[in-house]
Amino acid sequence: MFDVIANGASIPALGFGTFRIPGPDVLRIVPHALKAGFRHIDTAQIYGNEAEVGEAIVGSGVARGEIFLTTKVWVENYKHDAFLASVDESLRKLKTDYVDLLLLHWPSDAVPLAEQIGALNDVRDAGKVRHIGVSNFNTVLMTEAVSLSKAPIVTNQIEYHPYIDQDVVIAAAKAAGMSVTGYYGMADGKVFADPVLKDIAASRGKSVAQVVLRWLVQQQGVVALSKTVSEARADENRAIFDFTLSADDMAAIRALAKPDGRIVSPDGLAPVWDEAA
Repeated sequence: MFDVIANGASIPALGFGTFRIPGPDVLRIVPHALKAGFRHIDTAQIYGNEAEVGEAIVGSGVARGEIFLTTKVWVENYKHDAFLASVDESLRKLKTDYVDLLLLHWPSDAVPLAEQIGALNDVRDAGKVRHIGVSNFNTVLMTEAVSLSKAPIVTNQIEYHPYIDQDVVIAAAKAAGMSVTGYYGMADGKVFADPVLKDIAASRGKSVAQVVLRWLVQQQGVVALSKTVSEARADENRAIFDFTLSADDMAAIRALAKPDGRIVSPDGLAPVWDEAA
């Protein structure tokens, strides 16, 4: 495992995501993931499992200080006072007095971005958050967020897998000293039937999932989130640091991107996405 350094934050390059993992499964799989060597756990207020994530971390036997913990504020909590109250609630559920990274989950023009960024800075100044970031922001919003923030913005968490070209966002993040954290790396399961990925996996003696995760973290400044409720798959996903992909492999995977590759774009939340250059 190695860390991605971004604007003063040291973020484990491979994270364990908990999106759509029910509480009972969180209680089982998160301790296993931590025992397997994961040190980056990602959750969110809207996932409805912060309490179970907190309980799982406490019961895992791994010291809180060894874990990089991320959560995200939901859009309905963006007004300043509601924002601060929601962070306190998240900390109570997570059974910790700080999170390592707090993100704005989606853009929202219902509350001025300056107010949202101000609240992020306030909870950071209060010691409740070590680092701040955004999620699902386009490059215009990223630039605005950076300009509004006293503290550095360390990541933009976005959909990223072999079928979507995120070069424009990655370049903007790099220029701002930020990382990109990729979610939906398996493209909702589409990667598993891909002949290009299957061939590369076979040539490396690895699984398709391992190849995709390796492709993500092998890119400079990219953090990858993996997700599973299977102990065996968690172990497999963790085992991506004993091989590298060749330049040809990296290029072949990148060439799978297509104009209609985006999967996550909810009405009422999604911004105007950047087009690939």
